[in-house]
Amino acid sequence: MPELPEVEVVRRGVADHAVGRTVSAVEVMHPRAVRRQPGGAAELAERVVGRTLAAARRRGKFLWMDLTGPDGEADGAVLAHLGMSGQLLVQPADRPDETHLRVRVRFDDDGPELRFVDQRTFGGLTAVDTVDSDGESVPALVAHIGRDPLDPRFDLEAAVGAYRRRRTELKRALLDQTVVSGIGNIYADEALWRAELHSLRPTATLTRPQGRRVLAAAAEVMGEALAAGGTSFDALYVDVHGDRGYFERALAVYGREDEPCRRCGTAIVRSAFTNRSSYWCPTCQRRPRRTVR
Repeated sequence: MPELPEVEVVRRGVADHAVGRTVSAVEVMHPRAVRRQPGGAAELAERVVGRTLAAARRRGKFLWMDLTGPDGEADGAVLAHLGMSGQLLVQPADRPDETHLRVRVRFDDDGPELRFVDQRTFGGLTAVDTVDSDGESVPALVAHIGRDPLDPRFDLEAAVGAYRRRRTELKRALLDQTVVSGIGNIYADEALWRAELHSLRPTATLTRPQGRRVLAAAAEVMGEALAAGGTSFDALYVDVHGDRGYFERALAVYGREDEPCRRCGTAIVRSAFTNRSSYWCPTCQRRPRRTVR
């Protein structure tokens, strides 16, 4: 699934090309793309048509577009679930439809359309109400999500304290979006390598300097990935113009099994992690003697 840098690249594209425009029509091509909307396609259109996209915002890996009504008052939001292969594209109206086009949003200025394309149909669009969360209006489904390391209001010391109170492994803690959001499997492995910490390190044994180090590493690597347009292992992860990111070539460990560590030359190891994989250097990231039972 896309992680923070990839979602932020999309958010910026939507902000540049769709925010400030008023929706004139919503066309749903596949019902799965609106399955989270209780009233389906008709309800999505009812809640969105005639509204203006006031802002494109993100918390962690969650992306949404604020709506305002004809009177200029806030009127909910459209939450975009990108899932495994979802794309938000800005396309000229005369551009042929993509093979996996699921939802088309037209605007009253007859300019480029906003298209939701999703090959695997795990994602979708949902018009939702917003609630107050930590002084910010967010979709109700996002209220429990923690802030991410690139958020100006991110509290590093509080996050480190929350990790140290947990009784789990460090990588599992990094992937817990309720504490710190935006870090997925790729950037967790990259941050752990930069911080020279093993994924199985018990969070209860984590020192505060180590906690700061791994979260600083996560912020650093995600910032670099954002500057490179994100990580695109295939054509599914693209920006609003369909362009791929190129941070894959800078990855230090993820996807580099048996290749030399960029720091010490030791062969990178891949190990099973739930239904995914972890990549790490056995020299730079010593496996802890004590693990979580």
